[in-house]
Amino acid sequence: MMDNQDFTAANDPFALFQTWLTEAEKTEPADPEAMALATADADGLPNVRMILLKGADERGFVFYTNRGSAKGGELAANPKAALLFYWKSLGRQIRVAAVEPTTEAEADAYFATRHPQSRIGAWASQQSRPLESRAVLEEAVARYTDEFDGREVTRPDYWRGYRVRPVEIEFWQNGEYRLHDRVVFRRAALDGAWTKTRLNP
Repeated sequence: MMDNQDFTAANDPFALFQTWLTEAEKTEPADPEAMALATADADGLPNVRMILLKGADERGFVFYTNRGSAKGGELAANPKAALLFYWKSLGRQIRVAAVEPTTEAEADAYFATRHPQSRIGAWASQQSRPLESRAVLEEAVARYTDEFDGREVTRPDYWRGYRVRPVEIEFWQNGEYRLHDRVVFRRAALDGAWTKTRLNP
């Protein structure tokens, strides 16, 4: 495991993220790729929920959702977001702040990897909108199951991916007596160079 001295000496935030995620995959009991996604509506009211990371590289952090959902609507009205990864088993967290849609091809490729019933669910669920009863949802699942019987369950147009392209990434490591180690990477533009600053706990 990387010690705190190595972590604060790192110069590539994406490489450091991959190292920490790999370590979390060995220690977290469930869903090490879980992250909190914060968005805000057109009036600036924040909203946060737990989702799953579906891809990460030097371009950013990817997740998928129904663009008619609350988060989809908020990202359309105010295309900014923040992420938080927290791994209790390691005493670590990572904050990521900035968003752009993924390509249609990327969304198609990921959708094809989902379990067929999860793909049916994407068609059946009008995510975040009022639902009269569980029975109504189950009827929609049955209807789309029949509709796609014997053929590939394709991606609905409203189901898409988003890539959080960060302008800021902060790494936090728990320390004894609250003397935590913190390093933040910032860049002025998405194609700009990173600057690194060590922060007080």
